Amino acid sequence: MAISGLVITFNEEKMIGKCIDALFKVCDEVIIVDSNSKDNTVAIAKEKGAIVISQAFLGDGPQRTHGLPFCKNDWILNLDADEFLDSDAEEFILNANYLQGNFDAFSFRVKNFLGDKLIDFAGWYPDHKVRFFNKSTAKPSDSIVHQKIIAQNEKKVSVHILHYGWESLEQIIAKKNQYSSWHAQQLYDQGKRINAFKPILNGKVAFFRCYFIKKGFLNGLDGLTISLIQAFFSYMKYAKLIKIQKNNK
Repeated sequence: MAISGLVITFNEEKMIGKCIDALFKVCDEVIIVDSNSKDNTVAIAKEKGAIVISQAFLGDGPQRTHGLPFCKNDWILNLDADEFLDSDAEEFILNANYLQGNFDAFSFRVKNFLGDKLIDFAGWYPDHKVRFFNKSTAKPSDSIVHQKIIAQNEKKVSVHILHYGWESLEQIIAKKNQYSSWHAQQLYDQGKRINAFKPILNGKVAFFRCYFIKKGFLNGLDGLTISLIQAFFSYMKYAKLIKIQKNNK
């Protein structure tokens, strides 16, 4: 199997062992780019047979790009430590279906879990991500947060990644808060400037989209909660951008 598994990590000792084991089902090597973890991530990764590269965090996209030269194969399966291939995605790769056609990147559907509960409402499914690509013609963007793969010929396929990203609502909110800070700084660095109405407007739009258009209201309190979290992320992203603007006047 001429496929390299690539994972960026920071303090992922709970998940990294299972992630590497799963990657070796379809990959002949696994490369870990670790951001100086303080736990046992590195030791576990090495014990599982992965090659570990230490690199202070450069941002989501640049950190992934940093790992590409260490991958011996052109085809890259670039999962996060809390992501695993579902059985249909494993079959897609093992049967070499990705070699049919002239595609250099594949977007998989993502099943997001809160603990063991699938969040398949309020716009969280199907959540598409490109995690499988050919590095000879496709590469991660240089975005600090929520990077995308820049490809010449991308294809969406109806196979799945399982994402066990959170064990509690507190973790979701904490991560969304962190992402909003990174995203705000990225927007500022890109020259984005906004007025004081932008956070309120976007927060309302995000809630309306998730709760009504994406039918979060059909899922009771869970649908309301997820919709409010999305609104919180959108609001805080732009509220923090305004603060950065004021601090840099």
